[in-house]
Amino acid sequence: MTCTTATQRHRHDDAPDTDAAFSHLSGLPDGPERQALREEIVEAWMPMAERIAGKYRGRGESVEDLTQVAALGLVKSVDRYDPGRGNAFESYAVPTIVGEIKRHFRDHMWAVHVPRRVQEARNRVRGAVKDLAPTNADRQPSVAEIAEYAQLGEDDVRAGLEALDSFATLSLDAGLTGGDDGYSLADALGEFDSGFDLVVDREALKPALARLPERERTILYLRFFRDMTQTRIAERLGVSQMHVSRLLSGCCATLREEILAETSGPGDAPAALGDAPAAAPRG
Repeated sequence: MTCTTATQRHRHDDAPDTDAAFSHLSGLPDGPERQALREEIVEAWMPMAERIAGKYRGRGESVEDLTQVAALGLVKSVDRYDPGRGNAFESYAVPTIVGEIKRHFRDHMWAVHVPRRVQEARNRVRGAVKDLAPTNADRQPSVAEIAEYAQLGEDDVRAGLEALDSFATLSLDAGLTGGDDGYSLADALGEFDSGFDLVVDREALKPALARLPERERTILYLRFFRDMTQTRIAERLGVSQMHVSRLLSGCCATLREEILAETSGPGDAPAALGDAPAAAPRG
């Protein structure tokens, strides 16, 4: 059985009369005859799928790829359509094909991952901006106007506006806007500042330092903050250099153990402790 290619009075001229073919297809078992008829029906409805795909041209995806996605939606429609329900195939196939194309954009065309809720808000915001443009020829519609028209919250509108440019990313090698000095976006990015970790380590050490005896605190201060050698510290305190070395090693070990015990996890000693006692000059 072949499909009738003559069109009826449907909404579009690319809607062929395949009612009899679908009825016959529903009664066929799996096999060459069913497969051949299925392919004929898909081929008959391909002009409609191509027309729907053409509506989404100019959005960052080639027409050829969109047509392929639309064809996939058409095949799914043919396989799932039940003529016994009494609905026209076109009314079932169009939403399926459109949904397949939108899913393609959602899953493959976003350069930055955007939650589905934000993507849907973006689509509604884009439509609202387009509809409101004729009434606001001299300015862009406000967030409040878009929210009222699209029936969205203002926070959702702001998220949708931000997502309007999320289909494509800008290279870090791109020049800065309005600049001709050769600087790129990468030059404007911040760098990791290790000084913040040092501040955290020092704050974590304060309670443990306060618990040390006064002599040990003095030795640590002279060694790490006054940058004095162990020999000079020993002369100042009236002890041997070896004794100063042992006190420094013991203090650092004690502080390291206390800090690691408080954090309850493995890791290196805080940077503020350092390894200076082992590497400190001896005179």
